Order: sequence, then structure tokens, then C-alpha cells
Amino acid sequence: MSHETTSSTAATAAQTVFRVALGGVLMAHGSQKLFGWFGGGGLEGTSKGMHAMGFRPAKSSAILAGVGEAGAGLALALGLATPAAGAAATTTMAVAASVHAPGGFFATEGGLEYPAVLAVAAAAFTLGGPGAFSLDGLTGHVLDRPWMRAVALATVPAVTAVQIYRRRQALAADAAAADAGAATPDAGATTHEG
Repeated sequence: MSHETTSSTAATAAQTVFRVALGGVLMAHGSQKLFGWFGGGGLEGTSKGMHAMGFRPAKSSAILAGVGEAGAGLALALGLATPAAGAAATTTMAVAASVHAPGGFFATEGGLEYPAVLAVAAAAFTLGGPGAFSLDGLTGHVLDRPWMRAVALATVPAVTAVQIYRRRQALAADAAAADAGAATPDAGATTHEG
């Protein structure tokens, strides 16, 4: 007597639905950044936001974030090159989670909950693969080998750490420049001694 509660067909279908939904969410967010779709700021608005958050150069950062979401989302939805797509999405969302971390956990308070969940979901596909109903499956997993999954997952912490470090350095430089500007007397002001 079998105690299985889910057939392999149902599990594969569930994996496919989840992968396509995750990819769709990421594509929508990346399209906001790249093209201004769905009420997004496009590259100009996203670049301004990236600069304010400490990501430099801002335009390159906006493009990377947009591609990390839209491009990786499309590849995940299709189940194509899943290790690379999953790692790109995981890294992008892990960096986003670090930006939201000062707000705590819950998204309702501006916390990291939402980007962290997206990062974990993308990492799960990086680790477990796209499933049978995918372009990787149709191509014999040429772009989805076990060693590729391991390498992709291994790159995530390093790339994420570099991005977080660079952002913190930029914010520290901004703060130092603001402090120096506040400490410097106005060039047009004159002092009179009586």
C-alpha cells in the first residue's frame, strides 16, 4: 500500500506552475525598471532611484537589476538555462532584500520579506532544476547540468556580497561628502568683526 499523497505528474505540474508564476512576477518587476511598464520608472527613473540607494554607476545598476529580474524571469518561466537564470534572480533579489533589511522583516513595514521570498524561490529552482515541462527538459538539460547548478549557487553569495559592499561604500562616501559640505562655511558669506 502506497502512502504517497501526490503523484509525480501532479508534482511536476505544481513545479511548472510555480516556476512560470515566479518568472512572470520577476518579468513584470524587471519591465518596470527597464521599460517603465506597469507603472514603473523606466531606466531614467530607476537610475535615479538606484543612485539614491547607493548603487553606482546608477544606469548600469538599473540595467543589471532590470535584466536580473526581467531576463532571469523570462528564462525561469521558460525553464531555460535554469541554473544561470535562477542564480541571476537570486542575486538580484538578495541585494534588493539587503536594501529593505533596515525596515525589518515584514513587507508592510518596508521590510525584506518579499524580495527574500523571491530570492529563496529562485534559489530553489537553481538547486532543483526546472522540471520536465521546460525548455531545459526538451533540450536534454544541456544548459542545466548538476555541476552548473553547483557553480551557479556558489556564485550567489560572492556576487551579492560584492554588490552590498559597493553600495555601502558609495553611501559612506555620500555621507562623508555631505558632512564635509555641512562643515565648510558658505563660500559667499563674509564675516565682520566688530
